[in-house]
Amino acid sequence: MNNVELVKEAYSNFETGNVPAVLALFDPNIEWLECEGIPFVEGDGRFVGPEAVVQNVFMKIPEYWDGFNIAVEEVFGTGDKVVMVGYYQGTNKATGNSFKANATHVWTVRDGKLSRFFQAVDTATIMS
Repeated sequence: MNNVELVKEAYSNFETGNVPAVLALFDPNIEWLECEGIPFVEGDGRFVGPEAVVQNVFMKIPEYWDGFNIAVEEVFGTGDKVVMVGYYQGTNKATGNSFKANATHVWTVRDGKLSRFFQAVDTATIMS
């Protein structure tokens, strides 16, 4: 499986709620960088390791948004970098407002595992 296929598999597993399969694709020392403006991000938004991602990101999402999902429009890459372009959608629990916000993810793949995640998202839209 090439790097683009690996990232596509991760999104497919996330979409179906198969979190163990997503985590199996992570490097044990994955570096996960969340965007400033995400409500559960403190400090620099950096989490290291699958357990930190689950506890500080995946488990926090339902606290803030209903129906949260990632709509993947395009995945492409070269070398060890893979980019996802799409959007987040759901409903902000605090405001009751639905949203559709542009999102881009940049993944780094090392030795067949996802080793780094960088997120850029329109946080103003998802928090309104």
